[in-house]
This record gives sequence, structure tokens and C-alpha cells, in this order.
Amino acid sequence: MATFTTAGAAAPVPLEVARSASDRRRGLLGRDGIEGALLLSPASAVHTLGMRFAIDVAYLDRDLRVVAVRTMRPGRIGLPRPWARHVLEAEAGAMERWGVRRGTQVLLGDA
Repeated sequence: MATFTTAGAAAPVPLEVARSASDRRRGLLGRDGIEGALLLSPASAVHTLGMRFAIDVAYLDRDLRVVAVRTMRPGRIGLPRPWARHVLEAEAGAMERWGVRRGTQVLLGDA
């Protein structure tokens, strides 16, 4: 399994990567939660229609630097972020615990 780290994370965070169109469309739909995070790549917008829980969404540029972080309740449609090339999703509150905020550099790794 892949992982990601940031300067503010105490340890590597488990990461699922959704690269296919069907994996990106499905995202976290139908789940009751996630251990770690889900990376949608490429992506610049997300929705929470049909979601069972609130999520944190970090929009990343092509260099994996965070351009915006939002918390989205179920049933919402997010606006596309012009500079975003990837989206990192996790349960609400996780991004703050991991130190993910605007300007944070995300580093991908293998477990």
C-alpha cells in the first residue's frame, strides 16, 4: 500500500490511489469511513452526493502542493479548483491532524 507524509505528520499515512476513471467516480461512495486517505488523480473537483460521512478535501497542484483544503458534508458539490491536478480525501478532521493546509508539500511513498 502507498503512503503519504507531510512535515506535520507524525508518521506516514496509508494512502489508496484512484487512477482509473471508474475508481475516481466511485471515490469513497458506499463506505462508512476510510483508514488513511484516498488520492484521486487526475482530479480538480469532487462531490459528496450519496456519501455517508463528512470528508476533508485537499486540492493539490501538479507538484503535490496543497492549494486549498475544505471540509464537505454529505450531499454537496464542490467547485473545481483551477490549479488543482489531484485531490486528497479523508474523514473530516484528518487533514488538521496530519498538518495538511494550504502550502503544505505532500510526499508520496511506498509502505
